Amino acid sequence: MSGSIKLKHASGNGVIIAAPSSNPSSDKTINLPSDETGVFATKDSNDSLQNISSINGNSLRARNLIDNGAMQVKQRAEASGNTVAYLIDRFYMNFSGTDEAPTQSRSDVASGTTPYSLGFRKALKITNGNQTSGAGAADFLNISHVIESANVVNSGWNYNSTTSFVSFSFWLKSSVSQRFYVRMLNLYGTLRVFNIDTGIVSANTWTKVTAKIPGNADLTFADDNLGGLQFQFIPFYGTDYTDGSSPIGSWYTSTNSTQIPDMTSTWYTTNDATFEITGVQLEVGPKVTEFMWDDRGIELAKCMRYYQELSNPRLRGVNGSTTTFNRAGVTLLTKMRTNPTAAIVNTLNFFDGAIQTVTSQTASYTTTESVEFDGTYATGTATTGRPAICFVTSGTGKITLSAEL
Repeated sequence: MSGSIKLKHASGNGVIIAAPSSNPSSDKTINLPSDETGVFATKDSNDSLQNISSINGNSLRARNLIDNGAMQVKQRAEASGNTVAYLIDRFYMNFSGTDEAPTQSRSDVASGTTPYSLGFRKALKITNGNQTSGAGAADFLNISHVIESANVVNSGWNYNSTTSFVSFSFWLKSSVSQRFYVRMLNLYGTLRVFNIDTGIVSANTWTKVTAKIPGNADLTFADDNLGGLQFQFIPFYGTDYTDGSSPIGSWYTSTNSTQIPDMTSTWYTTNDATFEITGVQLEVGPKVTEFMWDDRGIELAKCMRYYQELSNPRLRGVNGSTTTFNRAGVTLLTKMRTNPTAAIVNTLNFFDGAIQTVTSQTASYTTTESVEFDGTYATGTATTGRPAICFVTSGTGKITLSAEL
């Protein structure tokens, strides 16, 4: 049946309710607003939705619980690295048992691909080493991202209810066609894990992976600054960590030997195989929505809560003796998650009327908002009690500050 109903205003114009152009699978219900303040979502002339204050029942702003999911922020200067470490902010490469270490780098998303058309320009890329002895039972390689517990508690997710959901999504590209896994771990109390199956991805093709994750009565979080949820993206786990009975798509209590289902070693035993991810998003609600883009300055500030680098830092202190300086401090750019671990990289010198070369220094006083160093000069020519100002004679000296989870 076709047709329409027109609700006509006294002046002549009105609202037309038209029958669907094709037969729906069942009757559909549209609930009218129950009072005079209710509104329908409408589209403007550019087909943009109006009257929308939330998506998935949560705020349009800051709905992505993952920091730096588009891999835009990379404070560390190294172009690549083959150690267990961070390179791109908030994402950590961890591995063991390899014959040749894998390398992580930040890659360019190629034009003409779907992620590129959606605005993604950077990805985290893992390049495998040459595993000449094959896939060892104790070998593993993963990329990890940890979400602060307070961010989960205050996200709007009713995580102890099986009818409350978070939705996870990311883009994946592998040079080898196979199935991979992602682990979602609750880091408080008994270790509870939710495994995600990427399906068999086509080689050298970007694939969007999505998952709908319910709450569980056994999940535990605290309103604090410790780790709450961890995501592990897994190119390979050896048989010491896998078990065919490990479930996909439901929460379970994980042990060291039941972390994920058994997985093929094809990628791991392929020399120089690559594994790339971008567009990582975790949002409250039962549906995956488009990636939430933050201004790069906001994204940088969020990352600086966990890591900062101060190039050519403007330290100011005082000479404690002819051979030492004390309380040479600087205010941090952003308040950090906890008191950071601070280190000076490359040579810094001080000036107190003459150049004083530093031979050693210690971050003796750190807070979430500042850091102060004590140190020793090469010669005993400093003037006790005189102010000392840090400077760099050549190259780039810097302070690194880490409060990573």
